Amino acid sequence: MPERLLVDVFCGPGHTAGNRLAVILDDPSGPVERQRRAAELGWVSGRPEWVTGRTTRQLASPAEVDALPVPPDGTGFLYVWAWTDEPAGSVRARAFPWRGDAIVEDEATGAAALRLTAELGRSLTVRQGVGSEIRTRLLPEGRIGVGGRVRRVRPDPQDARRTS
Repeated sequence: MPERLLVDVFCGPGHTAGNRLAVILDDPSGPVERQRRAAELGWVSGRPEWVTGRTTRQLASPAEVDALPVPPDGTGFLYVWAWTDEPAGSVRARAFPWRGDAIVEDEATGAAALRLTAELGRSLTVRQGVGSEIRTRLLPEGRIGVGGRVRRVRPDPQDARRTS
């Protein structure tokens, strides 16, 4: 049985995506098969078919990715990316969820990075948002690992959206 985890992901002042992610990680029947800690990186793994409703679009350069307006025209979840160093597997990406809430751009989107890794068929280092780094790696049995720098933070007792 997978280890049960609770993770909060902070998207900026006043925003948290933690409730969505916590449900996935805390449910052993959910799409996250396991979590590992390797050096300073935290990892989860999943399957590409679990990631739906995300369109990826390659742009010509990281400068084009950075120059997109927030949000770009269109509807549906859009993950734009460009190679920063193709031989090394490094990309610059931005994610625009169009969820109808106040978050018009996700700072770090592991599911979209997982989808892009599946499409390209190789492990990646993704620089996304303002300062996030997501790493992916191909695993046995069609799984893809998604990791990043993880640090423990104390919950803000003033954040009423949290559940215990």
